[in-house]
Amino acid sequence: MDVRKIVVVVEDVEIARTALQWTLQNLLRYGDIITLLHIFSITRSKSKKKLRLLRLQGFQLALSFQDICNNFFNTKTEIVVTQGDQDGGKIGAMVREIGASTLVAGLHEQSFLYRLAMSHNHIASNLNCKVLAIKQPTPLMTTGTRTKTRTICFQDSSTNMDFSQIEINALSFPVVIPPKIPYHICPDRHSIIWRSRRSMVKKKLINSE
Repeated sequence: MDVRKIVVVVEDVEIARTALQWTLQNLLRYGDIITLLHIFSITRSKSKKKLRLLRLQGFQLALSFQDICNNFFNTKTEIVVTQGDQDGGKIGAMVREIGASTLVAGLHEQSFLYRLAMSHNHIASNLNCKVLAIKQPTPLMTTGTRTKTRTICFQDSSTNMDFSQIEINALSFPVVIPPKIPYHICPDRHSIIWRSRRSMVKKKLINSE
């Protein structure tokens, strides 16, 4: 079985953590390697101290994602923290450099996937890998997990993006009220256990003493 390299985008949003958990539970196979990729913003400041601080914060964030991976037995992870744009260009370059078979990202309003789609007609072919976008459930969903392929189109543009979108929702169980059991004041006479006469006599002797 070939070892797959799965890149999970590390962002400080809850859906990114959900995407990692979904990957560990549904996508990861024995021997696969998960790369936790974090891209921190390019700064105009020439201060090396600020650059080190941004890199440190990104690494600490990636370590918190690695803690999630450590809860799963025999998970191989690596961390990549680098500086780059927030439009997906740097992520694309790193995914190709790593040779990933799958890119997993949490889909939110400010997701780089939307911005990346505006500069590339087909994101999956550009990244040379599968793209899985994990998003929170829509109000119409009630239970379970649903996977579907969607095409996002932008007005006044021929650009579109095809990707596998997976909506996550925790299973919900109805509250079951146990039926009321009627209380019998007087039990069935056949179920009464009568003490033997011998035990009754013994009890009288104890009381008399």
